Amino acid sequence: MKNILLIALSLMISVGLTAQQSSEPENIFIITTDGFRWQEVFNGADSAIINNTKFVKDTALIKQMFWSVSKEERRQRLMPFFWNIIAGKGQLYGNRQYDNKVAVKNFWRISYPGYSELMTGYADPVPILNKPRYNSNESILAYLNRQEPFAGKVAAFSSWNLFPYILDVKHNKQFLNSGYQEIEGDSSETCLLINQVQRQMQDRGHCRYDLLTFLHAKEYIQNHHPKVVFLSFGETDEFAHKKQYDNYLQSAKTFDRLIEELWYYIQTDVFYKNKTTLIITTDHGRGEKTGKWNTHDFLTKGSGQTWLALLGRGIIPQGEMKSAGQIYQNQIAATIAQLLGVKFISKRTVGREILLPKPVLLKTSSVTASSSGGLKKSF
Repeated sequence: MKNILLIALSLMISVGLTAQQSSEPENIFIITTDGFRWQEVFNGADSAIINNTKFVKDTALIKQMFWSVSKEERRQRLMPFFWNIIAGKGQLYGNRQYDNKVAVKNFWRISYPGYSELMTGYADPVPILNKPRYNSNESILAYLNRQEPFAGKVAAFSSWNLFPYILDVKHNKQFLNSGYQEIEGDSSETCLLINQVQRQMQDRGHCRYDLLTFLHAKEYIQNHHPKVVFLSFGETDEFAHKKQYDNYLQSAKTFDRLIEELWYYIQTDVFYKNKTTLIITTDHGRGEKTGKWNTHDFLTKGSGQTWLALLGRGIIPQGEMKSAGQIYQNQIAATIAQLLGVKFISKRTVGREILLPKPVLLKTSSVTASSSGGLKKSF
């Protein structure tokens, strides 16, 4: 009788662990920073650029902040959350030094086509410039907003003010706050203060300060607890186009810090804790050469090279992926759906979901009594 109880207990533990390890997340956060190169993600500051006075005002000071002869230390100085937390508990793809590649499928290698491919799973061959034109391709956000249990629980926030067109708010009803748009209908003191700060900005352009985007997003998330969140930052691309490598690096470090703050909130809020996955990436790459790092287009080599980071529920800790492989940006939309247990159905031919590492499930153990009355366990 004792042996039967032990066998039953072993089976219950095995089944419980298997169910826990294979469970799907209930919430997804998709986070991007515009035009941030894989070279800085995996190698830290670029020595050929950080020492160039054409791109850095004070090379000695910026090197104190971000430089080291050790690649591992450089990248940790730049993005400590990536290399302390994601590298330990998540997955990092796109280090081409190991032939581990992430790339865009679209031909154009600029922001609108990049975000469209990312969110719709379709690399549109039609020329799409960075202009206010409503997207004819349905996004994964719009699709999820029509599915239970995500209906009315999808929200997007962006620094760049073209996202109402990329996500086609004309035909889709998911919540979106973009550019210097104010949050309406919320009279909380924090929201009123953020709106007031935005009104007083004198140099408002097409891209809002990332910190304001983050504050809007975090306040909304705390108050409404959306299940699907898209959060897009833009300052890395802004400073790169201005040829300001020092500010580009500092914006990347801020991006890393904001994700850290968001992750801490997620893991201390009962609605999200241990039920949420982060998908972190960029919309396009930049030039590989020192003189071309600041630009990107279909003529500039390196513009289609990107990266991908995953953390949270359903993501097996693998750290930096060092095996050869290829992921395309058009696979991310289907992967978002798959992680949530949903099939993304589109009128377009979208990329297939990424084949993510699966957990090694515990096999049911056979338990027998030994001659001494103890237990022998074989797997």
